[in-house]
Amino acid sequence: MTSLVRDISDTARWVAVFRAEESERSDAVFRDPFARRLAGPRGSQIASAIEFSRANSWSFVARTYLFDAVIARHVAGGVDTVLNLGAGLDTRPYRMALPGSLVWIEADLPAMIAYKDAALADEHPGCGLERVGVDLWDRIARTELFERIGDRASNVLILTEGLIVYLTEDEAGDFATDLSRQSSFRRWAVDLSSPGLLALARTQMGPALDSAGASLKFGPDDGEEFFHRYGWRPIESWSLMKAAAGLNRLPAQMMEFASIPEPEGPKGQFPWSGVCVLENIRP
Repeated sequence: MTSLVRDISDTARWVAVFRAEESERSDAVFRDPFARRLAGPRGSQIASAIEFSRANSWSFVARTYLFDAVIARHVAGGVDTVLNLGAGLDTRPYRMALPGSLVWIEADLPAMIAYKDAALADEHPGCGLERVGVDLWDRIARTELFERIGDRASNVLILTEGLIVYLTEDEAGDFATDLSRQSSFRRWAVDLSSPGLLALARTQMGPALDSAGASLKFGPDDGEEFFHRYGWRPIESWSLMKAAAGLNRLPAQMMEFASIPEPEGPKGQFPWSGVCVLENIRP
């Protein structure tokens, strides 16, 4: 299992498998007609080998669904630019109903960008689409990117789906600070795990991910309030489990657990994950 995941980019392949499986259902809650192609055989191999993610594939379906909802609502509310950081194999510019005037910018490692450019060369997005090859772990490089986009846009929605969990708390703080310095970066959609769930995921998937340099690190004790001191105020939060239950994607044996009230505020050892929307308070 550990040899299957070569680097952090391979995590995008196995998540694409779960999007493909959902898309192939007759009652799919979203349709991604490109996911199977982009995942490729390696994606299927990884998804099958990492049993914990396979058993919890519902969480990736719920996460995709919630991010879709956030994007649709904010674009309708006046966002002119979406900046998708660590975009991986996301295909929303092709599969979502987006206005042609919207500018969608994807940033990821150059190899991922090249792979995606080639795989989707004959497809046509519904909005303006730009891809940027950049190492987001390089603070100078990402700051230059943020400044360039911040100067030209007026109302930006940031997406970091499946990215922040790979950062340490110090790195996440620096990342949040760099984003907040751009006054046009108004909102930020981020997925988050509680310390309890992070520990469980590390136990179950650590060997596969650690050897590929993709260790799971970020699950702050104070939850989304972590970001407040770095210029971001939490304004919305949705539980993946509650969403999956509502979508009828949660396994039957978990439905009783989903009915348990979730803790208010920081979730501590409660196994929680969700999608949060943050508002920039620095401008």
